[in-house]
Amino acid sequence: MNKSLLKTQTRRFYRYAMNHLVNEFDEANMGESAIVFAPHPDDETLGCGGTIIKKKRAGADIKIVFMTDGSYSPHNLISANELRSIRLDEALAASRLLGVEESDVVFLEFEDGKLVKNLDFAIDRVTEILLKQPSQVFIPYYKDKYLYLDHLATNRIVVSALQALRGKAIIYEYPVWFWWNFWPWTSVYMRSLRKPLRFLRKSLVSGLSLLRDFRCSVYIGDVLELKRAALDQHRSQMTRLVPDLRWKTLGDVSNGEFLECFFQDYEIFHRYSSWEDAKVRIG
Repeated sequence: MNKSLLKTQTRRFYRYAMNHLVNEFDEANMGESAIVFAPHPDDETLGCGGTIIKKKRAGADIKIVFMTDGSYSPHNLISANELRSIRLDEALAASRLLGVEESDVVFLEFEDGKLVKNLDFAIDRVTEILLKQPSQVFIPYYKDKYLYLDHLATNRIVVSALQALRGKAIIYEYPVWFWWNFWPWTSVYMRSLRKPLRFLRKSLVSGLSLLRDFRCSVYIGDVLELKRAALDQHRSQMTRLVPDLRWKTLGDVSNGEFLECFFQDYEIFHRYSSWEDAKVRIG
């Protein structure tokens, strides 16, 4: 069995299904206010950078809230204080390219990798931010997990704050590390595929999750280059600031296949109408 062809055909099928089964974001709602919550600097651009650009062009009032200070990645190759400063500057530079003014960028500065240990305090901080009552709230997907739990913690914190406020905002969950865990074959090196059918079954199961949850999309084909330019502002994540191969970049993940997932013509979202539809996830 040609493993490369199998991978290509599987992805082609899911791209076709996503493009034909999901509902495109209503252009009439593009100008509505929104707050984007990002676990780390770069998640805002990866998960919904194109959508932010298009909403700003439609005149939307948008704020970006960075939950952690980004001081962990990369680890042990640069001091946490220096990396914290670098990533703050990168976040502001990326936000400007996305069309968001510095005055609309908020840094909560919880320690990278330890957000789950500060849930109560973080909920209080986010509750204050949500008092502005945005029409839309963007948060990481509720299955978005990787080596640590900042993405899941961000989801839980924001939904808990909305619950406390009984907020009426429409919630859009965006995938980041979901792509690594669920996009067919991305988390698997081709040389290890000794049992292609096993991985095909896994891909099919993952695809069902993708098609079930992600039923809303935003066409970003016309702003892809600007999104790419914004992501490039996160230099510490896109390049090695020190000549050491232990400094891993986003392009290193799955030999670049992970990064490619964010430059498709559509950004996809798990959309639901209020915090009440998410209560089962925050227990």
